[in-house]
Amino acid sequence: MNASGLQRWMSVGTSADARPDVAARDAVTQALAGRQASLVMLFVSPTYNMHAIASAAAHAAQDAPVVGCSTSGEIADGRGGSGRVVAVALGGDGLEARTSMGLLADGATAAGSAAAEGLRALTRPHRALILLPDGLAGHHASVVRGAYAVGGATVQLVGGCAGDELAMGTTWQIFGDRAYTGVIVGAAIGSDGPIGIGVGHGWRRTGDPLVVTSSDGSQIFTIDDQPALDAYLAATDAPAAASSDQEAWQRHALERPFGLPRPGGDEVRAVLSADFDNRSLFCGDIPQGSMIWPMEGDADSVMRGTDTAMDEAIGALQGVPAVGFIAFDCAARRNILGEEGVATETSRLAQRAGEAPVAGFYTYGEVARRTGSRGVHSATLVLLALG
Repeated sequence: MNASGLQRWMSVGTSADARPDVAARDAVTQALAGRQASLVMLFVSPTYNMHAIASAAAHAAQDAPVVGCSTSGEIADGRGGSGRVVAVALGGDGLEARTSMGLLADGATAAGSAAAEGLRALTRPHRALILLPDGLAGHHASVVRGAYAVGGATVQLVGGCAGDELAMGTTWQIFGDRAYTGVIVGAAIGSDGPIGIGVGHGWRRTGDPLVVTSSDGSQIFTIDDQPALDAYLAATDAPAAASSDQEAWQRHALERPFGLPRPGGDEVRAVLSADFDNRSLFCGDIPQGSMIWPMEGDADSVMRGTDTAMDEAIGALQGVPAVGFIAFDCAARRNILGEEGVATETSRLAQRAGEAPVAGFYTYGEVARRTGSRGVHSATLVLLALG
């Protein structure tokens, strides 16, 4: 609590009303509870009209800046699922926020830098940048490099890529009173209290390492000089149907991502889709020449990743009580956990958070960078803890 006696706060509102304007208004009004916020964030089911959501939410937020995105499921009130609007409001003395947006048409690195511009106006000692990229655009490592160029090594980066319930068609980003696609939205937060990031996935290496011998960064053409799809299927002991049937392929691939060795541990990359004609894989941010490992996991190991993320996020606050947690949880984890596992995970997060609210969404990839210029993940849970 600062000298004026007003604490930093985070509050959550939700609505499943079928009318987008009503759902957005109700969720934001509930989150604000009559207070003036520094920032309002929206996590929105893709079943809604995003333009109507953005317009109604901006009006309900009054003078607070609004950012958000479409999801592959929403997290709030101790449960995860689909079909809601979730609003997260942040405010109180000792907390400030600035928002900015970058256009991917200008290049991924330039878009990341533009989305980080709000950092320049912050004055508080603890800072973090929340990034909400288009989940289908790829080149997220370049987005993070662009944001790093603005924030430097002292600013933590965190966030999640917009989703569309695995339809792989269009994802939406909300900035102010409008909805966009093909952009990167950034919310820079400055606080008098600590800001913690936790990262956990629960996947483990299996088999032998592989080398990406041809890739453009988002599409892998060959692995060990073999067609990428065929090399992947062989390395992961895939059933015959996964070689040509989309449904069988998706069931197999969702549970078998790749891991990239990094000094702080493996970064995970979900295998998003396959081209059965040219036998390539779509798997974001794996450069040509990378050594990769097939990864495997189950509901129990993925749940251990949940505990790891929460331990790290809480530990980073160094004993300061959390006012709230924002969760960026990969859609691949949601699928492997299943309905029962999702209920267990969200309940566990709420229990570990105590009185602090937890809200977020299921993503098409996660951002978590505490040091260095890297920080792209997938099939991972990333938590932002605000102290």
